[in-house]
Amino acid sequence: MKGFMRKNLLFSLCGLNCGLCTMRLGGHCPGCGGGPGNQSCAIAKCSLQHGCVEYCFLCSEFPCPKYDGAEEYDSFVTHQRQLKDIKRAQEIGIEAYSDEQTEKANILHTLLSDYNDGRRKTFFCAAVNLIPLEQLRTIMEQAAANGPHTLKEKAEYVAALFRSYAEKNGLVLGLRRKPAML
Repeated sequence: MKGFMRKNLLFSLCGLNCGLCTMRLGGHCPGCGGGPGNQSCAIAKCSLQHGCVEYCFLCSEFPCPKYDGAEEYDSFVTHQRQLKDIKRAQEIGIEAYSDEQTEKANILHTLLSDYNDGRRKTFFCAAVNLIPLEQLRTIMEQAAANGPHTLKEKAEYVAALFRSYAEKNGLVLGLRRKPAML
């Protein structure tokens, strides 16, 4: 969007984790407010109209009706924790939240380079986005301790660890598409 620029390209102004997104990782999106290629966004337009707030939680109207139903369906990145994540950033401060996101991004890069059998990029992005950092650390320790195996075996093992955690905690480790209108 013309005129919309931000410093933190890992975390969008509305609470999406751009640094953990398949579109950004694939070079198809510069991230929220990242310059050329940045898509038109109603929330970015709203930010411009409200004094260019860096994060929605800095707006006096937060949370506003734009968040109604935001976590029901996903786009190219999971929205399941969008409001919770922006509230967490507000609660612990953007610097501490950014540190957590940087560590999550590093875990994601490890997963994609050492555990991806070519079919799990979206799955790993969703898992790292949705699973708390402490539990991600534990899962990665378990995966590393599992010993040398083929890439396919490593990918299945770590995916099974993620699925087990997700099942126990009511998480959907995939993108939830909005049903098509008939």
